[in-house]
Amino acid sequence: MAGADFHLHDRLAADTISLGRSQLCDIRLMNDRAWAWVILVPAVAGIREIYELSEQQQQRLLRESSLLSRGMMDVFSGDKMNVAALGNMVPQLHLHHIVRHENDPAWPGPVWGKQAPVPYASAELDRVRGLLAPIVTKLQ
Repeated sequence: MAGADFHLHDRLAADTISLGRSQLCDIRLMNDRAWAWVILVPAVAGIREIYELSEQQQQRLLRESSLLSRGMMDVFSGDKMNVAALGNMVPQLHLHHIVRHENDPAWPGPVWGKQAPVPYASAELDRVRGLLAPIVTKLQ
């Protein structure tokens, strides 16, 4: 389902860490330890909006997003799952999945611009990757 001519936007590549690939998407962890935040990037060249995907790709994206959301909420015990495809800064279609807690620094507002990103330390990154690995496997 993923296209060979797909190229990840430079900004997404710089701000995120690869967790692997699903049938449709590049799965990326936002490199900010303040939030449990994973991004799905459909590996289809030139796509900016969900409606530009084929019907089959749209259904696959919804399935992957739902599996990811459920898994992240189970692992990180959130109060709310925020899913968004904004694309104001990066035009390439990507879906943010952010587990929110009522006591997080940005609650109840958006996480964007609330504070400077705090990159993962190596050990913590390994721990989070381990927590997300079973979810990523379900997406493949």
